[in-house]
Amino acid sequence: MDCYTANWNPLGDSAFYRKYELYSMDWDLKEELRDCLVAAAPYGGPIALLRNPWRKEKVASIRPVLEIYSASGLPLASLLWKSGPVVSLGWSAEEELLCVQEDGVVLVYGLHGDFRRHFSMGNEVLQNRVLDARIFHTEFGSGVAILTGAHRFTLSANVGDLKLRRMPEVPGLQSAPSCWTTLCQDRVAHILLAVGPDLYLLDHAACSAVTPPGLAPGVSSFLQMAVSFTYRHLALFTDTGYIWMGTASLKEKLCEFNCNIRAPPKQMVWCSRPRSKERAVVVAWERRLMVVGDAPESIQFVLDEDSYLVPELDGVRIFSCSTHEFLHEVPVASEEIFKIASMAPGALLLEAQKEYEKESQKADEYLREIQELGQLTQAVQQCIEAAGHEHRPDMQKSLLRAASFGKCFLDRFPPDSFVRMCQDLRVLNAIRDYHIGIPLTYSQYKQLTIQVLLDRLVLRRLYPLAIQICEYLRLPEVQGVSRILAHWACYKVQQKDVSDEDVARAINQKLGDTPGVSYSDIAARAYGCGRTELAIKLLEYEPRSGEQVPLLLKMKRSKLALSKAIESGDTDLVFTVLLHLKNELNRGDFFMTLRNQPMALSLYRQFCKHQELETLKDLYNQDDNHQELGSFHIRASYAAEERIEGRVAALQMAADAFYKAKNEFAAKATEDQMRLLRLQRRLEDELGGHFVDLSLHDTVTTLVLGGHSKRAEQLARDFRIPDKRLWWLKLTALADLEDWEELEKFSKSKKSPIGYLPFVEICMKQHNKYEAKKYASRVGPEQKVKALLLVGDVAQAADVAIEHRNEAELTLVLSHCTGTADAATADKIQRARAQAQKK
Repeated sequence: MDCYTANWNPLGDSAFYRKYELYSMDWDLKEELRDCLVAAAPYGGPIALLRNPWRKEKVASIRPVLEIYSASGLPLASLLWKSGPVVSLGWSAEEELLCVQEDGVVLVYGLHGDFRRHFSMGNEVLQNRVLDARIFHTEFGSGVAILTGAHRFTLSANVGDLKLRRMPEVPGLQSAPSCWTTLCQDRVAHILLAVGPDLYLLDHAACSAVTPPGLAPGVSSFLQMAVSFTYRHLALFTDTGYIWMGTASLKEKLCEFNCNIRAPPKQMVWCSRPRSKERAVVVAWERRLMVVGDAPESIQFVLDEDSYLVPELDGVRIFSCSTHEFLHEVPVASEEIFKIASMAPGALLLEAQKEYEKESQKADEYLREIQELGQLTQAVQQCIEAAGHEHRPDMQKSLLRAASFGKCFLDRFPPDSFVRMCQDLRVLNAIRDYHIGIPLTYSQYKQLTIQVLLDRLVLRRLYPLAIQICEYLRLPEVQGVSRILAHWACYKVQQKDVSDEDVARAINQKLGDTPGVSYSDIAARAYGCGRTELAIKLLEYEPRSGEQVPLLLKMKRSKLALSKAIESGDTDLVFTVLLHLKNELNRGDFFMTLRNQPMALSLYRQFCKHQELETLKDLYNQDDNHQELGSFHIRASYAAEERIEGRVAALQMAADAFYKAKNEFAAKATEDQMRLLRLQRRLEDELGGHFVDLSLHDTVTTLVLGGHSKRAEQLARDFRIPDKRLWWLKLTALADLEDWEELEKFSKSKKSPIGYLPFVEICMKQHNKYEAKKYASRVGPEQKVKALLLVGDVAQAADVAIEHRNEAELTLVLSHCTGTADAATADKIQRARAQAQKK
């Protein structure tokens, strides 16, 4: 245990810091780190080096080389830089490399050196060039801050949704600030810069001078500043050798340390553990590393070679040409267990387990001591927690064995935390392997989440390991294996040395019907790589037509898309393809394509009926469908034309089409309509009023109502209206006019073809009983009873019914006998029935 704490370094009385090796780097760098632009991603991310950058002492003709390595030094990508001079490198939260050039253009590369995209920081940056740049991370994404040659700042808080903000000008700033950094306060990105002894805070609206509270006197310049990983704390290095540490809001001072070194450091970063009360800053010079905090002494390390500091959530990564180390505060659980002469429950439990393995009775003594204090549960929890913070697997196993040993003596200890820690450590040990090169700590792993870790493994194309982790943790397929296989398939389609047939078969054999996998997404990636035939083959495995069709249209395989849409039975999808085809093909080819697809043709006709009538006419003409063409012209005559001449012309075309379709009835009816239209126009000119668009019957009725009975009769003869129909029309019209005299004359003009009962009914409908009685006497015997009943003459109706000896008429009369007035008539009918029965 004493040997275990040999690398612990106390900082004051309450905290220890340790530095242990992550990897022995074997990347064979040809230049020192000081001669390269360096960028390392947090959370055990990759390292980017831009060799031979643009420096005055370098030969301009030699092009620099951009190289990307894993955290263990394994090469991931290498490419010759062919673009402009680069000022700064940085990694985004999605592990994309951002290369900021002098002209303000930011080039974005993937982990394997594949170019993704580029964007510009604006014309002002282009005109004034870039002096310095910072890549920073916020809860909204990754941002870029630029210092231009005009000593102005331009900032974008999220490169994924680029919105440039030009920060306010600093008064009197004539040269570059001695140091500056980005802060994130209240979800807004700010710039903090130092100009001599003054500090300025820039936000989107104003430039404010700020003063750190409790700063030692005599400061004439700030040489370096650092913001903590969570943007909560700030450190300032002054030219007097003092390091001021406080809150990022500059409202509270935490501590101040005099390092007695006035030379500006190469780097200064925070080294603090989440939820720890200790605050420490790591300062690096050429050959010295110093850890300072709220203590009179510091921790110092000698650097044998150029090193680079990478701030992390719970510590600092330090890598050089030969090693990669991690410096952090010793966690509380580990400190309590392993501290010399510790009597913590976890320390006693660990000793008890070791003695148990030696078959020593001391194990029972240690265990009894813990149980007597009632701290066995706490001891198990301490061992589990400490195991998570250990980097060496042998120490993890030792602590977990102690926890398992202690659990045996507890009745109701929940196993979840122990099982979960075992799972997490197995995952962490797998990704920490030299060939994987992701040195995550337990705290970083929990902050990052398993889903993000899987994304990063996929990004590194470590598909087998990612799938094994998913299966081991039993993640749902949609969140785990399916998603990883989909990424694998998208990478597989980029292998252009394999034939389309082989790639499609391999993908289908591996994926099959795995839920959550979209073959259309994989096909889209294949199409994006220029492999159209492979994309079509992959779409054959896509069961959802709604996913197939849009991509087929994008690939300009419209006819195939139409077939797939028709097979799906989704009319909306078919309409989408049809409209796309209409814009893509010329008119003749479009119609020819429709002729080969009857369902599509029918749907398109329905569309044209509501949207494109001229196109519908062309379709009928092409198909020689004269019947539908005639109907089209008839509809057009009423819908589009207002002039009589135009409507008659449209009707004439309809009649011709009906004749071609051998529909004599429709053709004759159309010709009659043409004659009626002409006649109606003439009537309007001669008589006034409205006649056009009335039906033949309404035209006759209007003429009668207007007192033009002769014109009405002539119209009836011209269009061969039957006498019965004409009499009904005149009878109704004259009754509506209440022209009873003309109605009587009309009834006597000749024998009525409709009889006289309608006269009685119409008069009664107009509540004219007097006139109705005139026509009731003229009604024939078969309708006499009904006519008498209509005018209310029940007694006479009874006499006629008795005379006719018609049982139905007698029953009808009885139904009209109501009240005492008709009682005698009812008795009369009953006696007549009785006599008839006797006979």
